[in-house]
Amino acid sequence: MASKGRPGASKGKKGPTKGSGGLGRKALEGRGPTPKAEDRTYHPAGKRKAARERLENARGGRAPQGRQQRPQPKRAASDDVETVTGRNSVLEALRTRIPATTLYIATRIEMDDRVKEILSIATGKGIPVLEVTRPELDRMGGYDSVHQGVAITVPAYSYAHPGELFDRAVASSSQPLLVALDGITDPRNLGAIIRSAAAFGSHGVIIPQRRSAGVTAAAWKTSAGAAARLPVARAANLTQALKDMKKQGAFVVGLDGDGDMNLHAFDLADRPLVVVVGSEGKGLSRLVAETCDAIVSIPISAATESLNAGIAASVTLYEIAKRRGEETR
Repeated sequence: MASKGRPGASKGKKGPTKGSGGLGRKALEGRGPTPKAEDRTYHPAGKRKAARERLENARGGRAPQGRQQRPQPKRAASDDVETVTGRNSVLEALRTRIPATTLYIATRIEMDDRVKEILSIATGKGIPVLEVTRPELDRMGGYDSVHQGVAITVPAYSYAHPGELFDRAVASSSQPLLVALDGITDPRNLGAIIRSAAAFGSHGVIIPQRRSAGVTAAAWKTSAGAAARLPVARAANLTQALKDMKKQGAFVVGLDGDGDMNLHAFDLADRPLVVVVGSEGKGLSRLVAETCDAIVSIPISAATESLNAGIAASVTLYEIAKRRGEETR
């Protein structure tokens, strides 16, 4: 009687087993090296490559500069770069000569007249043009931005030092004129003042480091290109910067609605001047007002409470330029 084996025990003979005879060798060899992502038509990188080729063919086969190495887009503006999004904003920025570093175009974008002009200006200025996906544009401008398939990056503005700015102004003119801003927090106001300062013969603009708008893309646009040719300095302490310029012979004039001198009666236009413009709401800060040699007011109708800071600066700078022109005739 055969004895019962242990449950689960194998009844086969021990020893070597037969091989496959090489039948599985081909499967083990594989299909060769994996193709690059951009060479796979179904891969997102391959789709971007095909889109770039279509765009190059549409431009007549000319590839924009900087296409070879594609930088990683940033989610939003930082200390090193700022992103401008939207077709109207990007077109206006390029028209006003903002120093854009890169233009980003969404893949398969609808080519209207604005996009065509954006591409024309960018390629004419040698600005690198990169095609990216719409999610990448979302990350660059922030998910709440309306980019409409286009964006540009703008580098951080390179500020001058207030002392160096005043020295250059003195060296270039016997009647140097600078504009200092105290508490201007709207970049559009800053851009408008830069534009007026350049139009009426100013040699530069000074802003404080804190509680002040900087030269951002919005300020660049409002300046209508003036920020490209008029230097802007940033002072760690505006009051101290004004005191230093006074020691070098500058006459510091503050603008305020309750000034002790009417602009029409101001007769010191021939001197080295620093015109200080305060914010529309609060005006000049106490320390800055105490540092000024004179506080000048602009006569306006009693029905008007105050003037916008940019308009007040424009009126004052025009009056100074007019008087200096009359004195040199």
